[in-house]
Amino acid sequence: MSDTTKGAVPFLVSCTSGTTVQGAFDPLDRIADVCEKHKLWMHVDAAWGGSVLFSKCHRHLMKGVERANSVAWNPHKMLTAGLQCSVLLLQDTTNLLKKCHCANASYLFQQDKFYDVNLDIGDKSVQCSRKVDCLKMWLMWKAVGSSGFEERVDKAFANVRYLTEKMKKTEGFKILKEPEFVNLCFWYLPPSLRGKELADDYDDRLATVAPIIKERMMKQGSMMVGYQPLGNKVNFFRVTVFSPLVSKKDMDFFLDEIERLGKDL
Repeated sequence: MSDTTKGAVPFLVSCTSGTTVQGAFDPLDRIADVCEKHKLWMHVDAAWGGSVLFSKCHRHLMKGVERANSVAWNPHKMLTAGLQCSVLLLQDTTNLLKKCHCANASYLFQQDKFYDVNLDIGDKSVQCSRKVDCLKMWLMWKAVGSSGFEERVDKAFANVRYLTEKMKKTEGFKILKEPEFVNLCFWYLPPSLRGKELADDYDDRLATVAPIIKERMMKQGSMMVGYQPLGNKVNFFRVTVFSPLVSKKDMDFFLDEIERLGKDL
């Protein structure tokens, strides 16, 4: 992008709060220090993790987000609002979005209305007009309140802690990394692979486990859980525990079912 000394858009630094795979959070405060020093635009992709701000216990993961120039957040993710429900927040006093997207069409968003025309957001977006997606969030907020959202977030963290600890105590399950958020990545090792980590064909055999188990669970209609490789890590299961309807009984079934479907591999 262009140099800020010419009055153009500054270089952009994109941070992540709650990555899709492992749920990691970037250190926003430290990144903000660098951005302020070098006059960089700081954007935070908080689509997945932004909802932790509702929780007094877990909002520290987003410390420094108030210093960002822009933040993206999807209530349709962790808060389970109906698809689609997305938010873009900017610390901007120069009407930047309007400057970027305004079509200046005389038949659209006339400027001589009786109300404050700054409330017209159509000329501030690429789409010009769209469904009132914010209504979903507004209705949810009215129904459960901030305390209800906090309860959902805290329950999700409690559930993933329960599942993690249960997995550690159950033979055959291997966690890739201690979860920072509500994402849990793990392998299931059938009895035939336990203790065989040094075998030449270990990774090749392990890579087939998750796909076969998923095929079996889908054909039997018991569950549907995603898997993927990542870098040099072969196929592993990835589960996100965030629905307010999930119970400990459900998580116990989850582990038992994976073991049942994969123990003969």
